[in-house]
Amino acid sequence: MSDPSFPLPFYLQAGEGKRFCVLHAPPRTPSGAWLYVPPFGEEMNKSRRMVSLQAQALAASGVAVLVMDLHGCGDSEGELRDARWETWHADLRLGLAWLSARFSCPVGLWGLRLGALLALDFLERNETTLPCILWQPVFNGSTFLTQFLRLRVAASMASGDSSRITTQALREKLHQGEILEIGGYDLTPELAHALDHVNLSETPPLHLPIQWFELQGPNGLPTPATQRLLESWQTRGGRVTFHSFAGEPFWQTQEITDCPDLITRSTGQMLHALH
Repeated sequence: MSDPSFPLPFYLQAGEGKRFCVLHAPPRTPSGAWLYVPPFGEEMNKSRRMVSLQAQALAASGVAVLVMDLHGCGDSEGELRDARWETWHADLRLGLAWLSARFSCPVGLWGLRLGALLALDFLERNETTLPCILWQPVFNGSTFLTQFLRLRVAASMASGDSSRITTQALREKLHQGEILEIGGYDLTPELAHALDHVNLSETPPLHLPIQWFELQGPNGLPTPATQRLLESWQTRGGRVTFHSFAGEPFWQTQEITDCPDLITRSTGQMLHALH
C-alpha cells in the first residue's frame, strides 16, 4: 500500500475472517489518528455518509481516520448471528494496533450510538486511557436492546398481527436461545445478553477524556435525561465535555441526511483532543 490514493479501501485480517476498512488520511504524515466505531444495524448504513464527510474533513486537516466494519457487519466477513461483543472488542484492538503500527502519532476512538458504548466499554475493561469522541452515545445497553426490540413489536402491529408481541416476550425468546430477526438483522441471545450487562450510565469511565456530542432538544438545551447523566458524571469527577449540535438525527432518518453543524463542531475538538 505504498503511495495510496485516499480514501483507501482494504481488508484487514482478523481472527474470524477479514474486516473491511476504509482509511482516510492526509498526503503527509498525520498529526493524529482516529478509529471509528460504528453503530448497530441500519443505523450504521444511515450514518455512512456523515462518517465519510467527517473523515474527509479530518484528513483535510492532517488527521487520519480508519473506518472499520465490525465482524458480521457491513462488508466484513462473517454473519451477524456469529458476532459477539467480545469479538468486537478484538476488532477495536486490531484497528488500534494497525493505526499505531502504520502511523507514529496519537490515536483515539470515535464512536457513534452503540459504537460509543462499545468504545467506552473497551477502554474501561482494558484500563486504557485514550481520547474518546462520542456522537449521540448509548450508555445503557439494556435500554438500547429494549428500543431495538420495539422495532419488532411495531412491525408486528403494522402487519395486523393479533398475537400482541411484547418486548418482554421477545426477551423470553432470546433467553430460551432463539435468534430473532428484527428489521433484517439477526439478534442472537449471546449479543442480547452482553448488551443487558453493559451500563456505563451507572459506572462511567471517569478516567477517560471524553467529548460528548448530542443532538440538542427543541429548546436548544440537552434533554432532562442527558442533563442528569452529565451532571452525575461531572459531580463524580468525570473528564467529560458536552457539546450539543443542531440538525437531524441522521442515524435514523428515512432519507440520508447531513448534519454540517456536527461536522464543524467535531472537527475542531477531534483535532485538539489528540494533542
